[in-house]
Amino acid sequence: MNVALLTHPDCEAHGIEGHPERPERLSSVMNRLESSGMTADLDVRSASEVTDEDIVRAHPHRYLEAILDAAPATGAVRLDPDTYMIPGSLRAAKLAAGALTEATRLVLDGEVRQAFCATRPPGHHAELSAAMGFCIFNNIAIAAEVALAAPRINRVAILDFDVHHCNGTVDIFKDREEVLVCSSFQDSYYPYRYLDFSNHHIINSPLPAGSDGTRFRQAIETDWLPAIEAHQPDLVLVSAGFDAHRNDPLAQLNLIEDDYRWITRQIQEVAANHAGGRLVSTLEGGYDLDALASCVETHVGQLITG
Repeated sequence: MNVALLTHPDCEAHGIEGHPERPERLSSVMNRLESSGMTADLDVRSASEVTDEDIVRAHPHRYLEAILDAAPATGAVRLDPDTYMIPGSLRAAKLAAGALTEATRLVLDGEVRQAFCATRPPGHHAELSAAMGFCIFNNIAIAAEVALAAPRINRVAILDFDVHHCNGTVDIFKDREEVLVCSSFQDSYYPYRYLDFSNHHIINSPLPAGSDGTRFRQAIETDWLPAIEAHQPDLVLVSAGFDAHRNDPLAQLNLIEDDYRWITRQIQEVAANHAGGRLVSTLEGGYDLDALASCVETHVGQLITG
């Protein structure tokens, strides 16, 4: 198999009633991949929990200790107004990060060409020492640090097309030139942090509310592709959020499935040109269940056929 799928049902054990980042997000994705027959074309693997050693590659020890201390035995606790933990949350968060570190090592070892992690909670809002925006650990940042510790990996590109800016990823890598971070997002919108941050290896592509696929594609071609060409990454990591879809309830962009097919194809070409095809993608946002499942099917289908 050329493409691995890493997931775990215990990622559904994290959830509180009425929260948009809910267990059904993952079950809808997995049901769609299975019912479409796509899992037959994937190397499906059960994720393992991330190690503490890998977590502290991206987060300080004191932050890990704070999360471990906050994890409740019963009930629910709030890490910030939008981010919660219940008894199943710590394992879910460790599985989400562990899926990405395992996928990264599989790709770097040449066992698979590319990988997608169908896990939750998401990670790209988690800053160096702060949980926020539904995110506990910054899964993609941990994976990037794992990659950079490997031989022959000197530069990584993190490409984020979630509707929300990847403030956490930028916070962790804002002064790390070996990590290119490209983010497209709805302008003047949550998380209201780092939206206009400027560094030559941090590429922000804000899109006005109401933007459609034409404007999105123009931003990628104008902002991202030249920066990636100059960076020449040895590995491409993707924060694949699908909440810029026109049916998503949490934002006001108007992308459709074909836009996600297009961006996935662009990213595959970048990986082929600069990184020997090495690409690891992980689920971030997406809160309309039907749109989310359809977009993931499109994204993973392009990974398989690309």
